[in-house]
Amino acid sequence: MDGLPQNFLLDYAALDERQQTLKSSIGCVGIALHTGQRVSLTFRPAPPDHGIVFRRTDLGLDIPARFDCVTDTRLATVLSHEHDSTARVSTVEHVMAALAGCGIDNALVELDGPEPPILDGSAAPFVFLIDCAGIADQGVPRRMIEVRRTVRVSDGDAFAELRPSHGGFHGLDLAISIDFPARAIGRQALSLRLTHDSFRQDLARARTFVMAQEVEQVRAAGLGLGGSLDNAVVVDRADVLNPSGLRMADEFVRHKMLDAVGDLALAGAALRGRFIAHRSGHALNNRLLQALFADAATWQAVATEPLAA
Repeated sequence: MDGLPQNFLLDYAALDERQQTLKSSIGCVGIALHTGQRVSLTFRPAPPDHGIVFRRTDLGLDIPARFDCVTDTRLATVLSHEHDSTARVSTVEHVMAALAGCGIDNALVELDGPEPPILDGSAAPFVFLIDCAGIADQGVPRRMIEVRRTVRVSDGDAFAELRPSHGGFHGLDLAISIDFPARAIGRQALSLRLTHDSFRQDLARARTFVMAQEVEQVRAAGLGLGGSLDNAVVVDRADVLNPSGLRMADEFVRHKMLDAVGDLALAGAALRGRFIAHRSGHALNNRLLQALFADAATWQAVATEPLAA
């Protein structure tokens, strides 16, 4: 498979988009959030129609960044190799959000361990790397997934939907609300039209967060071993424990939207439609993509107009 469902057939629509990759390779080293391991990550350019692929250099295996490769959604989105379930890449959502938010269609993401570095807990450091590497127009039509009918998944009062776009926008509109008992978070809502500028300005810097009373439970499960106040917002009821406080008053819902952008990027191509969710997380976001592609009537593959000869 090349990053999209096997029955992917291109239709052409008048969109002003071209596939993009990186101009050069660039990397970083840091601590992984859940394993606590020191890991090296390198973004490399990739040819048109390659999609986003994670390469475990320590294992010599490639894992496509695709919704049907997701095998775990506890506290992170985890991808596994289709023939070796022990070959995994965990916590891909921030990397995927940065690539999608910057309009990168094709890239090879090399890792020498099972999880990207968490860095500051947001997507901003990955955006910085992408900007330093530069973005290259590949001069070929961009592939997209157009939502044709509403798809909805739910779990209690939590839900996630994809609806057809409206108003002639050829991208993704998002509206998310959250509701946490912790007074420091409470109810928050955010609506955003996803563009390269809006991602950088409104979402990229929002950090992952955790409740103080859940930290020991998470670590007892063998997760969050690399977590600290340097890479996560820690909430204790009405208080934010980070000395520097929040980066924005509604940083929590902005991070939830950032996660959704990363999870939805696992569609294998940019989505054209509207995403609406309440109390959604990695599990519902992945179930939503599973439901979308389970019914051929709910989506259509489209691409930009071919370039003039």
